[in-house]
Amino acid sequence: MNIVTELLSYDFMRRALIAALLTGLAAPAVGAYLVHRRLALMGDGIGHVALTGVAVGLLTGWAPVWTAVVVAIAGSITIELVRAYGKASADVALAMLFYGGIAGGVLLTGLAGSTAATLNTYLFGSITTVSPADLWVIGILAAVVAALAVGLAPQLFAICQDEEFARATGMPARLYSILIAVMAAVTVAVAMRTVGLLLVSALMVVPVATAMQLTRGFRTTFLLALTLGVVPSLSGVVFAFHVDVAPGASIVVLALAGFVLSWPLGTLVRRMRAREDVAGEDPRITGEHIPTEDHPHEHDDECGHPAVVHGDHTDYLHDGHLHAPHGRHYDEH
Repeated sequence: MNIVTELLSYDFMRRALIAALLTGLAAPAVGAYLVHRRLALMGDGIGHVALTGVAVGLLTGWAPVWTAVVVAIAGSITIELVRAYGKASADVALAMLFYGGIAGGVLLTGLAGSTAATLNTYLFGSITTVSPADLWVIGILAAVVAALAVGLAPQLFAICQDEEFARATGMPARLYSILIAVMAAVTVAVAMRTVGLLLVSALMVVPVATAMQLTRGFRTTFLLALTLGVVPSLSGVVFAFHVDVAPGASIVVLALAGFVLSWPLGTLVRRMRAREDVAGEDPRITGEHIPTEDHPHEHDDECGHPAVVHGDHTDYLHDGHLHAPHGRHYDEH
């Protein structure tokens, strides 16, 4: 029996893989907007508030996932309004969510008669215990988030890029800002059974940060981030199944490994693009600088040869080569 057949032979693993796939798509979809708005830690703040929502569910007997959604949405709207209208800065408002959310969660859990072990399943995830009902909830919420993230991409990107300009053009900037916050809150509720409330922010941010190492435009970054969210999510579940470790931690560690690997590759890609950008100014601009002592004349603005700005100096196109004045000699390439 191969690995895939073995995994799919268990009902709980099939549900776990589907939940991981949905989470891997939804989290980076929202994270792309949060990262561009420089609110990468917002997922952490909402995750702490959602913990209070889970505790409300334990206290009242309602489904914790739905109470977490409601409380997380309320918290996300509050943080957005505080950021926009309050005197406190965004980082201070996020800190308030951190402290108040986790304190309220622990307090209400104690009043509900539950233990810290109950909270651990939500703090660090418990993807292998996802029930069919949980999977339906995760699927519906993830589909809504993905549809909004893709369908409203032009408007949401405009808000993230320049909120003041978007407002000046007549766009309801405040409404879209609140929508991004609500989408983040729903995503936290989706991911709390897979990677957990304390690690959900990593799955929202790390795939996007990895994609940004390798891409330029928002669209390509967005699409690559979705791929980089799905791959570690599925791989983390498979790895955790065979090694018997926490799936949520495995998913995040694999996502971080992808970022570490992308760092040198991203540096190489940027250098290649820089050379292509320079070469794109003239098809004859290729190769490395080669010193030459013999040169027919001095290049300047009046010599008649095309000048090409090249970093910190100017090259002159002459006889099919670029000549750059360096001290008493010229470099050719």
